[in-house]
Amino acid sequence: MKKASLILAMIFIIANLGWSQCVTIQDGRLTDVKDNPIFVGYDVFGYNYQAHMFNGRYCDYDRVLDGEFCDVDLIMKWNDAWLSNRSCDEDNKLDRHFGYDSYIGSGAWLTNHQTGRCVGSKRKWTYFVKIVAVPDDAVKVGGYWYTADDIEIGEAIWGDFAIIQEVLNDPDAGAHGIQYKSPASPGFGTY
Repeated sequence: MKKASLILAMIFIIANLGWSQCVTIQDGRLTDVKDNPIFVGYDVFGYNYQAHMFNGRYCDYDRVLDGEFCDVDLIMKWNDAWLSNRSCDEDNKLDRHFGYDSYIGSGAWLTNHQTGRCVGSKRKWTYFVKIVAVPDDAVKVGGYWYTADDIEIGEAIWGDFAIIQEVLNDPDAGAHGIQYKSPASPGFGTY
């Protein structure tokens, strides 16, 4: 009996050390950056935070309906380090790079897949990009991030992030296939 009580006490202590302090979408208390409540499933903008996904019009990604590029479809996918589906820091906002001071070294990644129609024709264009948070030892030189071993990671964008792969298929522009591939690696597991 003492052994069973001890095991139950340990389970209770472990459960209250971290996981139970996080607020989840299912709890109904989380809000987005504009203080709108977040719920499970897709919202009117196209976000499904539980699934780490956006599927909607490009013009709505900023959580404001309408604007420029509403004729472009956008699918974004990201991992928990980019934008979590819970709040563990007591602010009731989805965590970003939780446990890190910034995105650098967090392992965060995002993909964007855009599709649209070429201007003046019915032909379709597609654009795909992989973006990663750079590693701790990365150095930015001339608009590109490099590893400590001086290997190019990718084109610098948004401060702590680098493009590691771009693919464009646009028949009107004559573009087809990979436009950029990181010499370090176009795979997420490297970063």
